[in-house]
Amino acid sequence: MFEKILIANRGEIAVRIIKTCRKMGIRTVAVYSEADHAALHVKEADEAVYIGPSPSIKSYLNIESILNAVDETGAQAVHPGYGFLSENAEFAKRLKRAGVALIGPSAEAVRKMGDKIESKKIAIKAGVSTVPGTLDVVTSDKEAKKIAEEIGYPLMIKAAAGGGGKGMRVARNEKELLDGIRYAASEAGSSFNDSRVFIERYFENPRHIEIQVLGDQHGSIVYLGERECSIQRRHQKIIEEAPSTFLDDATRKAMGEQAVALAREVGYYSAGTVEFIVDEDRKFYFLEMNTRLQVEHRVTELVTGIDLVEQMIRIADGEKLPFAQEDIHIQGWALEARIYAEDPKRGFLPSTGRITRYAEPEHVHDILIDTGVYEGGEVSMFYDPMVAKVCSHGPTRDKAIEHLHQALSAFIVRGIEHNMSFLEAILAHPRFAAGDITTRFIDQEYPGGFIGAELTSETTRVFLGTAITIFLRDAERAAKIGGQLPNRQRAIGARWVVCVDDQYYPVYVRTRDEGYEIMHVRDLISVHTSWRLGRRLFQAVINGKLVSVKIRYLDEGFFLSYGGSDVVVKVRTPRVAELAEYMPKPKDGGRKNCLNAPIAGLIVHLRVKEGDHVKSGHELVVLEAMKMENVIHADHEVTVKKIHVKPKDSVQMDQLIMEFE
Repeated sequence: MFEKILIANRGEIAVRIIKTCRKMGIRTVAVYSEADHAALHVKEADEAVYIGPSPSIKSYLNIESILNAVDETGAQAVHPGYGFLSENAEFAKRLKRAGVALIGPSAEAVRKMGDKIESKKIAIKAGVSTVPGTLDVVTSDKEAKKIAEEIGYPLMIKAAAGGGGKGMRVARNEKELLDGIRYAASEAGSSFNDSRVFIERYFENPRHIEIQVLGDQHGSIVYLGERECSIQRRHQKIIEEAPSTFLDDATRKAMGEQAVALAREVGYYSAGTVEFIVDEDRKFYFLEMNTRLQVEHRVTELVTGIDLVEQMIRIADGEKLPFAQEDIHIQGWALEARIYAEDPKRGFLPSTGRITRYAEPEHVHDILIDTGVYEGGEVSMFYDPMVAKVCSHGPTRDKAIEHLHQALSAFIVRGIEHNMSFLEAILAHPRFAAGDITTRFIDQEYPGGFIGAELTSETTRVFLGTAITIFLRDAERAAKIGGQLPNRQRAIGARWVVCVDDQYYPVYVRTRDEGYEIMHVRDLISVHTSWRLGRRLFQAVINGKLVSVKIRYLDEGFFLSYGGSDVVVKVRTPRVAELAEYMPKPKDGGRKNCLNAPIAGLIVHLRVKEGDHVKSGHELVVLEAMKMENVIHADHEVTVKKIHVKPKDSVQMDQLIMEFE
C-alpha cells in the first residue's frame, strides 16, 4: 500500500480525501496557491507545497508545478479529486512516465471519456442509448445554424471537455444559439483550457440521473446504484439524492448494465460516473462519463456503506474489488445539499470575502459535512464557490429530508452571502417532497429568482415566538440590572406588537417554565427553550416542534432566518407601533447613474463603448468570478458616459465600472 499520497486539488474534496488517507494510515501532501496559503486542506495535510500564483491556470492546472511537488515530497501516488487535472489525459501520462500512480483510470480512458464527443461515439459502439445531436465540434455560426435546422430547437450547447456545468448554454432561437456558443466557448476555455463546443437536442423536462461504477484492474466492474441530480441551477447540481424516486427496478438495472458495458468498452477501472437524462416515459439517454470522483459521491457511500475514496486507492495499488454485483445493496435514503458562496436574492451572484462566523450544526442525527473552509478563512474569487456539502441519511426519504432540513437550519455561516435559505425552501417545497422534480424545477418554481420562501402560518408562528423570547429575555435581564432590591425590579408588560417585514401582529404574552405562551388573536404559540442571550442560533420547541432559527442583531430588532424565509422582526409596545405607522417611509433613490461591480472578479468583455445609447436588457459587461461568467445587463434605457475599466482588469466588489448620462 502507498505510504504517501499527494492530493492535486483544494477545498472540501482535498480535506475529504485526507480523512480517508488518515483512516488508512497513509501520509498526505497538500498543494496550494498563493490565495490558499492558509486554507483548511493545507492545515489538515501532513505536508504542503506551494505551487504558484492564485489563478488556477498558474497553480492547480499547472502540470509542471504538480509534478515538481511530487518529486519534492516523494509521493508515490496522486489523487486528483474532481475538477482541475482530474480528467486531464496528459497529466495521467506524465505521472505514469514518472512512475507515480494516478488514483484514477488509465490515461487512455481519461482521454476517450473526458472528451464528450469521443465518449458519445464509444457509447454508441457499446450499445448505450445516446442523446440525438452532432458528433463533431461546431466551428462556425453557419455550421451551428445548419445543425439547428436538422435537430430543431431547443438545443444544448456543451463544452467538449470538463464538467461541473461549465461551458453549457440552452438555446431556443438563433440569437441564443450564437450568443450561447460564444459564452460557452469562452467559459470552457477559461475553465478547461479547451474552448471546443458541440450541440445536442435539449430535453425540456428530463431528470438527470447518474450511475456510479467501480472497476478494478483485473476486469471486475460493478455499479453502485443511481443518484438523482435533477435539482440544478445553470446546469450546476444543488441537491442530489440516492436512490431516485422515479426509477423502477427494471430501468435501474438497464441503466446500471449499460453503464458497466460502457466502462468495459473503454477498459475502465477506478471510480467513475455515467450520466444519463431520463424522460417522462423512463427512456434514458447517455450524456457523458466522468472519469473521476463526483462531488455527490457521498450519497452513494451513505446508502451502500462503501468508501469510494478508499476503493480508488486500493484499486490504484492493484487490489481486486472485495465484492461482486450481487453483494451491493441499497440501505435507506441519502441526500446532499451544496452550500455555495452566492447571493440568491441578487441573481445568485458569487460572494467572496472572509468568513466571520462558521458553526456546524450540533445534535442532528445522521449528518455528514464536508468543507474546505473555517471561521476566519477566506472565500476567494479564483475558485469554485462551494463552501460545504451537507449530507443526510435516513431509513426513508422523508426522514433523510427532515435530517437535512434540521442541519441546514442550524448551520451558521456569516461574512459572505450563501444559498442556505434557498436550499431550505427547496426541501420544504411540496413538489420536492413528492419527488416530482426535473432539471427545470428551479426555473419553473422560481422563474423570477429567489427572494425568500413565502411566509406560512407555521413559519410566522416560529418568528413570533422567537422574536418575543429574544426581546423579553433581554428585557428581563435589563430589569435586573442596577442593584434593585428583590421584588422591586421594573415591571415588564404583557401586550406587545411584533412587526414581521412590515406586517403587524398584536400579541399577549404569559411567562411559563423555560418559555412563554403567546396569544395572537385566537392563535396560541407555546415556546419552550433553554436559549440564552448572545447565542446566534435560537433553538426551541414551538408548538411541539423542534426548530432552529438563525439570529442577526440589528440596531432595532432582529434579522431572522428559518425555513427558507429571511425576515426583519421588531417588537414594540402597542403605542410605539401605532406611532410607527405615521413615520415616513424611505423613498426609492431612483435610477442609478453608474454601474458598480456586484462582485469581485475579472472583466472578460465590455459590450458597450462610451457614447453608446442602450435599451433595457442590453449587455453591458461580462464579469468572471469563481470560474463562471456573469453577464450584467442594463436595467433601464441609458447612454454610456464613461467607462472606467478595460478587459482583463480585476475589480473589487462595488468598484465603479461605468457611468451613465
